[in-house]
Amino acid sequence: MLLAVAVSASAQKKYNVYAVGFYNLENLFDTCHDEGKNDYDFLPNGSYKWNALKYNRKLHNMARTLADMGTDTGSGKLPLGCAIIGVSEVENSRALDDLVAQPELAERGYKYAHIEGPDRRGVDCAMLYNPKLFTLRDVELIPYVPELEADSSFMTRGFLTVSGMLADEAVSVIVCHWPSRFSGSFYRECAGRQVRAVKDSLMRADPNRKVIVMGDMNDDPQNKSMAEELGAKPNIKDVADNEMYNPWWNVLNSGTGTLSYEGSWNLFDQIVVSPNMLDRAGTRDYSKLTYWRCKIQNFSYLLQSEGRYKGSPKRTTAGGVWLDGYSDHLPTAIFLIKEKN
Repeated sequence: MLLAVAVSASAQKKYNVYAVGFYNLENLFDTCHDEGKNDYDFLPNGSYKWNALKYNRKLHNMARTLADMGTDTGSGKLPLGCAIIGVSEVENSRALDDLVAQPELAERGYKYAHIEGPDRRGVDCAMLYNPKLFTLRDVELIPYVPELEADSSFMTRGFLTVSGMLADEAVSVIVCHWPSRFSGSFYRECAGRQVRAVKDSLMRADPNRKVIVMGDMNDDPQNKSMAEELGAKPNIKDVADNEMYNPWWNVLNSGTGTLSYEGSWNLFDQIVVSPNMLDRAGTRDYSKLTYWRCKIQNFSYLLQSEGRYKGSPKRTTAGGVWLDGYSDHLPTAIFLIKEKN
């Protein structure tokens, strides 16, 4: 059975392509209060006047984007879209149930992996997956551990680690939402160290396992948390066995990103891969699942079409005004390739 669209890379061989994406959903809250969480802004009487109409429009908009992600490789179409999509800023399993029930996602049968986390505002990471393409084996939420004694009460999102089979190979995905810019770079550097330890542990247990780290890192590729602590490098040929490859470094250098601030782009929404997913020798041997290319999913409907912020991501709400928009972040996707048997 063909699991992904086969594209011709030569006259002799054909390949299956698998898309893997990430999207910060920017406050996908339901309209009900979760005990112990600071979700009061997203209640009908809260600052956003978050009611059923706004919630249902948000679900529709998110589902539209998620369904479109990964459908265009740049060299052909993938009608099934992404096999895997990591998401951040989703409130709870109720919101995820409502999301995958949207027609655009229900049509493909998307399911999700999620564990409720400790974030005081109530936002979690989750991973959507198409069970026709990815077989779920294990889900674990590995906590962010404060590294300073004074921060013993610091609570933030953990690292959702999802393992399973993609293209008949063992793959683990670590979905992240690292501490905010307001927290200071030290806390994101801690996150980079801790995620690297998780990645190393997974690969020690099974050196053949492919590991994908993705998320809203709240840092750019060249920042210390990513480049040094996680060890995510910009050039395939320079990636050591204990490091990772970060294709977004060169994307940002080309002048584009996933979120805009005062006219400048950042690229916080990254997907990086372990070295056993790379063609480091340049042999073009794709007999195993291999990184192929990356692409920001900058669909025109996700962008402001006019005004001062033309070309920037169209948010759900801005300046206290509901825009019926999408997110302050653009989604990203990578494409993996494997020779078709």
